[in-house]
Amino acid sequence: MMAGKKVEMPVYNFHTGKREYKGEFMSADEKTVFVVEGIHGLNPKMSGMIPPENKFKIYVSALTPIGIDSHNRIPTTDNRLLRRIIRDFRYRHYSAEETIRRWPSVRRGENKNIFPFQEEADVMFNSALPYELGVIKVYAEPILQNVTETVPEYAEAQRLIKFLSYFKEFPDNEIPPTSILREFLTGSSFHY
Repeated sequence: MMAGKKVEMPVYNFHTGKREYKGEFMSADEKTVFVVEGIHGLNPKMSGMIPPENKFKIYVSALTPIGIDSHNRIPTTDNRLLRRIIRDFRYRHYSAEETIRRWPSVRRGENKNIFPFQEEADVMFNSALPYELGVIKVYAEPILQNVTETVPEYAEAQRLIKFLSYFKEFPDNEIPPTSILREFLTGSSFHY
C-alpha cells in the first residue's frame, strides 16, 4: 500500500485460526493514515519504512485504578484475563478453561512483543474503568462456573470467582456503545 498499490485486506478468523480474504481491497495515497493495532503495533520493525516524525504511537493497557483496600491492589493481569475470558467466550467460542490454559502463552507473547517496546510510545492510554470489575462480574462468573474440578484450570477459575465476589454487580446499560469495555461485552458500535 505504501507503494501506491491496491492490496486485498485479510481478516483473521478466530474460529479457524486462519487468515481469510473476502475481496476487500484498499489503497493509499500521501494523505492516508495507517492504524497498526495489536501485539506488534509498537515494534519498530513493523513501521521501519515510515519516518519517525510521521508516526504517533499509543500504548493502550488496562491499568486497574482501584484496590481491594488500602493494602491490597488489584492485579492488572486479573482484569485483563477476565476481559479476555469474556471476549474469547463470546466471539471466539473458547471456554474459560481454554482461555486460562492459553494465558501463559499470551503473557510470554507480551513479554517478548509488547513490554520491550512500550517505552517507545508517544502516549499511554489507560483503558481500565473504575466500575469495570462490577460489570465484568456479571459476564465472567457464569463462564467461569463451567470449569469443572477435573481440569488443572479449575483452581484458577475458582480464584477468579472468589476475586469477583469482592465486587457488587454493576449493570452495563449505562456503558456507551463507544466504550472500549464494549469490545469485551456486547453492544459496541464498532465492528471487529
